Amino acid sequence: MKLRFDRYEIAGSLGDLGTLLPLAVGLILINGLDSTATFLSIGLFYVLAGLYFGVTVPVQPMKVISAYAIASAMTGQQVAASGLWIGVLLLTSGITGTMTRVRSLVPQSTVRGVQLVTGILLFVEGIKFMLGCTSLQQAQGAGEPFLSVSSLGPIPVGIVLGVVGVIVILLLLESRVAPAALVVVVGGSVAGLALGGWRNLADFHVGLHLPQPLPFGLPTSTDLVFALTALALPQIPMTIGNAVVAQADLTREYFGDEEAKRSSPRALAVSMGLANVVTSFFGGMPLCHGAGGLAAHYRFGARTAGSNLMIGALFLVAGLLVGDQAVAVFSLLPFSVLGALLCFAGAQLAMMILDVK
Repeated sequence: MKLRFDRYEIAGSLGDLGTLLPLAVGLILINGLDSTATFLSIGLFYVLAGLYFGVTVPVQPMKVISAYAIASAMTGQQVAASGLWIGVLLLTSGITGTMTRVRSLVPQSTVRGVQLVTGILLFVEGIKFMLGCTSLQQAQGAGEPFLSVSSLGPIPVGIVLGVVGVIVILLLLESRVAPAALVVVVGGSVAGLALGGWRNLADFHVGLHLPQPLPFGLPTSTDLVFALTALALPQIPMTIGNAVVAQADLTREYFGDEEAKRSSPRALAVSMGLANVVTSFFGGMPLCHGAGGLAAHYRFGARTAGSNLMIGALFLVAGLLVGDQAVAVFSLLPFSVLGALLCFAGAQLAMMILDVK
């Protein structure tokens, strides 16, 4: 297993924050998920996945579940129940070998189609973050709800920050001196701090925080039925297509057959299954892998599992030492800057279609 810890791996590790942070923050603020459990589970999943698979492995929210839960303001218990269902379903499909059989039936052109559509969806979502019109931003009543400055003259501040972020990425995308994602994340955080994000840190303090088991109690039969039909089952097709089949394919494309041998559809399904069973027990958010996340990490510089260990350590520290205040810390990074990262991650994934004849 190759491990590298340099500025390129750090930059690559930050490349997928545009997908991860907005949905994590939304599930905590709107659906009441436990922030300590959420950030600890993300950190542990990053670290353990990197150590097992031996290559860069993304950790993402279950997008269908997260988006629907945020838009509908579902209870934390329903979200946790959906994580339990999805975990059991993925574990079963992985252990029984169903995922391996599914992959053998899917032609390469279909895999590229899944990657193309996922890339386009990520690109469009990035634009929405810059325009301030995602469901999360609308629920908060502002394009940049954590900043005290809403506009610079007649132009919304999110558009200004997003455009600047895109320009910086374009200028530094191939730079070997100043990695684009690292510059954008650091610069965006400084901008967020200067534009009023510091106010969210007024009560900031450091202390030991540990998750509590079953913070919402045992799910009722009503919650279990609702979580299965409204959240878990609609998520399954996207998870199989994007986080299992498309990711296994993309891992081989990026790292070669030898390094990617552990990233089989069966192993990816079991990995996500185990993660969701555990995180649902502590009230964290449903988690998955994903080809879009892998494209983001790789495009911005990640080439080894070292990127997993570094970003995983960041989330572990946030969960253990900051706890409830972790949202305030991460909110220093404006949504529009995350949107700029998301646009380039989506474009990178969509361009995989170019090898289809």
